[in-house]
Amino acid sequence: MPTSHLLLALSVVFVWGTNFVVIRWGLNGLPPFLFAALRFALSALPWLLFMPRPTAPWHKVAAFGVLLGVGQFGLLFLAMRSDISPGLASLVVQLQVFFTIGLSLWLLHERVRGFQVVGLLLALAGLGLIAANLDATVTLVGMGLVLSAAFFWSLANLVVKSLGPVNMLHFMVWSSLFAVPPLLALSWWLEGPQLMRSSLEHASGLVWASVLWQAVGNTLFGYGAWNWLLARHPAATVTPWALMVPVFGIGASAFSLGEALPGWKLGAAALVLMGLAVIVLWPRVQTHSRKK
Repeated sequence: MPTSHLLLALSVVFVWGTNFVVIRWGLNGLPPFLFAALRFALSALPWLLFMPRPTAPWHKVAAFGVLLGVGQFGLLFLAMRSDISPGLASLVVQLQVFFTIGLSLWLLHERVRGFQVVGLLLALAGLGLIAANLDATVTLVGMGLVLSAAFFWSLANLVVKSLGPVNMLHFMVWSSLFAVPPLLALSWWLEGPQLMRSSLEHASGLVWASVLWQAVGNTLFGYGAWNWLLARHPAATVTPWALMVPVFGIGASAFSLGEALPGWKLGAAALVLMGLAVIVLWPRVQTHSRKK
């Protein structure tokens, strides 16, 4: 990739990684499901007024919106309210890679490879290290919620895999609309209309900036730029950059929120990142070796 494209890829993963700190700021003023509903509302409006609807079938647009909005971000925001730190959340949610592989093996009958097993075992070792050190930065509930969020993300990935050629920015904008009603319903049911109203009335400028950043920075810029790069370069060239997301997430959480970085946390991060690296990079290494 040319230098300008490398910088664009780096900026995307920087936005995605540091976004976990921004989520924490938003949760300081808004309950999780209301926060997620506002995030997806601003991801859809007013942008869909200027963008044609995607060529994908409506049921897939709706399914993706609900899986990503309620399943991934709704549960992620709920976990980050008090049960897991932003840095660890940015790491654990990346296990969606392995859920996606497992579901692809089961539903799409893809073949498991030896390097995928090695990567999975490394990541599971990192997850086990986190589970063995539950403390104020991560609870069992938090782990369960973020793992569930990663699972729903993997289901959303399968929807995308079934689409074929489609403008992903248009798809993201229109699918976001379908996430809003169920998130608002969950907020009304679990958080209550009184908390919803008082949170909106007392939300600070930083909280509203966090909501706007979720919609514009994380969704429209992040996914738009990422898919622009994927359209111009091989996936094997672009996707390894996603391994930097937890690095930026853990670093931003330590710098901005004072999240402690004991040895076990760094070790767990190293194991999960090594597992992800094996999964993503090993096919590229093999291809390069064959060319020599």
